[in-house]
Amino acid sequence: MEGEASDRVSEFRELAITAGAEVLDTLTSSRQDIEPKYYIGSGKAETLASLVKSNEADLVLVDASLSPVQERNLEKLIQARVLDRRTLILDIFSQRARSYEGQLQVELAQLKHMSTRLVRGWTHLERQKGGIGMRGPGETQLETDRRLLAVRVKSLSAKLEKVLRQREQGRRQRKKSGVKMIALVGYTNAGKSTLFNYLTDSSVYAQDQLFATLDPTVRQFTRVVGCEAVISDTVGFVRDLPHELVAAFRATLQEAVDADLLLHVIDDANPEHREHIREVNKVLNDLGLTDVPMIEVFNKIDVSGSKVHWVKGHDAVADKVWISVHQEKGIDSLLKAIEERLNRTHLKLKFVLPLSEARLRAHFYQADAVRTESIDENGNWLLTVDMALSKWHKLAKSDGTDGRFVASLLEQQGHEQTNDQFFGE
Repeated sequence: MEGEASDRVSEFRELAITAGAEVLDTLTSSRQDIEPKYYIGSGKAETLASLVKSNEADLVLVDASLSPVQERNLEKLIQARVLDRRTLILDIFSQRARSYEGQLQVELAQLKHMSTRLVRGWTHLERQKGGIGMRGPGETQLETDRRLLAVRVKSLSAKLEKVLRQREQGRRQRKKSGVKMIALVGYTNAGKSTLFNYLTDSSVYAQDQLFATLDPTVRQFTRVVGCEAVISDTVGFVRDLPHELVAAFRATLQEAVDADLLLHVIDDANPEHREHIREVNKVLNDLGLTDVPMIEVFNKIDVSGSKVHWVKGHDAVADKVWISVHQEKGIDSLLKAIEERLNRTHLKLKFVLPLSEARLRAHFYQADAVRTESIDENGNWLLTVDMALSKWHKLAKSDGTDGRFVASLLEQQGHEQTNDQFFGE
């Protein structure tokens, strides 16, 4: 636990530096229960006030989610501005977002965060009961602020929805043309953007800092011969990533949601990388990505001292690879693992579909999986369908004739057995 606490302090310090703050001092607390007034105990709060005064600090950053009341109480005591972890991360995101889409996402997250604090911040002016003399100007002001925030949130949501539709059109077109999607995910500062640049010969901004990449970036992936694919870099995760950001940045993370293969980049040199893996997997689980094939890429072995090697899963294909992008070590092993995984992610079948299975045909079209279609002499459909293998198996398990028909197709192809680890069943 000591190492984890030290890593958390180090990460929070990096967040502060990333935001542009100069760290003058650090105060830690081992207290488990939360004090309603200051979040920390009154004695620790007095110590904090002394540190602020001696260092002549004008800002205090707290690695926790504070209530508006706790924030105000601390500010009154220490005579300095107080920001909690969530507000700090939102501020960093607002600095880093460059694209129109990214700026929309950040502002939406900030407004949603602000609206919750506004409601709590004005509760002392609200009245639980109506009646003559019980309605003051504070209640009117609160309602006005709520309405203005709601109008802006609605406007931003509509603009972001339009961007999402445009991206969805691009994804649908890629699916129809048979292009596969690879998405890079991982803890922030694990080396995702550096690997992305190496695999795509790009020059996306990549620095040794937190949240270097915010805006979604998609490039062609040509390192595997004969494989038509694109690769996407996504925003890095951290501990306690604000829910507002996970929701607002769904447009960025949507590339991962629709991916045929995930590359989970891990900093092998970080002693807390196992905890980082758990944090990333938790977010992926929230996004419903447990069924997407994944390769864990342990990067920075030039620092950790690990050797280039790989570990195979139950399906005899590598699902863990140790590399160094900086020294270009283990890249061939990674590319081979990607090739083998991509070859197993999809199944393309040509078959006759009877008219009685019109619902199944509609499902294939809804999934953008139909590549060719014609009608035979008996009026049945001749379909060529290219779809993720996991989706084939999911259909085969469905009730009714749809499931039985797909199950028989898979049995003819020798795919009646699935791999538990690969498909997350």
